[in-house]
Amino acid sequence: MDIYEQLGVRKIINGHATLTKLGGSLMPPVVLAAMAEAAGHFVDIDELQDKVGQRIAEWTHNEAAYISCGAAAGLTLSTAACITGLDAEKRARLPFTDGMKNEIIVHRRGRVGYDFAIRQAGGKVVEIGTDEGASAADLEAAINERTAAIFIFYKNLSMQGQIPIPEQSAIAKRCGVPIVVDAAAQIPPVENLWWFTQQGADLALFSGGKGLCGPQSSGLILGRRDLIQACAFNACPRAFIGRPMKAGKEEIIGLMTAVRWYLDLDHVQLMQTYEDQVAWMVAAFAGQPSVQARRSFPNEAGQPMPRAEIILDEAALGLTRDQLLERLLTGEPSISIAAAEASGVYINPQTLQPGEEKIIVARIQQILSGA
Repeated sequence: MDIYEQLGVRKIINGHATLTKLGGSLMPPVVLAAMAEAAGHFVDIDELQDKVGQRIAEWTHNEAAYISCGAAAGLTLSTAACITGLDAEKRARLPFTDGMKNEIIVHRRGRVGYDFAIRQAGGKVVEIGTDEGASAADLEAAINERTAAIFIFYKNLSMQGQIPIPEQSAIAKRCGVPIVVDAAAQIPPVENLWWFTQQGADLALFSGGKGLCGPQSSGLILGRRDLIQACAFNACPRAFIGRPMKAGKEEIIGLMTAVRWYLDLDHVQLMQTYEDQVAWMVAAFAGQPSVQARRSFPNEAGQPMPRAEIILDEAALGLTRDQLLERLLTGEPSISIAAAEASGVYINPQTLQPGEEKIIVARIQQILSGA
């Protein structure tokens, strides 16, 4: 009996996504082993962050790197860094930022709920543009003496209409304003670990517990050395805005190990594995009455990965999409997959263990036949 069985907590087959509510991703054995080794010794956390940051920065072609307690903590620390720099008096005032540079410019089209983490540090969010997009003139008009930074919430599916990063960077550099890209779920592709900063971003933020398969409570900040130093200046173990966002020695070593593991993967083969799983699932529903199956691309986060989309004829089946999702989740085994438009569902191979696609298909077919 494993720990979840002892607790009476149901284990879930995750064909949905690297969702925080499902635990993100599963760590490979090398990461688990590194975390266990890290847990066996005391170290100076600042020294550890510095040495790990140097190593990750070298691997990812960046000036510097810092391990945060998740990507949202990275948003808070990045905001604090852009507002305070290395000014101890300003740091001590956060999140009360009146009279300081505290305005954070975001595209209305790209705005997401996670910008609460910006406001948590005292950032005042200033929107530019409309739901359809914004222009360079909109950005230039919004920059003033109170502007602390420009934040971009990056998702391929919503970038059309937003100002390209190099163009924003050119404007920002003329005005002495940093650009921070929240790319929490934008791994893969692996190249994003350096692409955003090479495009002109001063900082790029990633979740450690999604595509990188590191600790769920870890995040990665990459970019300009002075801003990384200012992130650390505001972070734990110091008793300021970042103190509650503690990254322990286990998470720091775990994410470093996960980054190295991820960089060393055969990414072409990994994508082919996903394609093979999707192709098998689509073929499994071929010819089945009242059901269509097809390859969907890209995934929900705009990443270059396929999903299987299963479309139901709800009237003919006497079963709705939501009823199917509920029966999968409450059945045995418990299975979580995503709702698609109208009457469909998505099955995402990224979070499946080998053979789990067959379990999901068998359960769906069992439910449909009973319906």
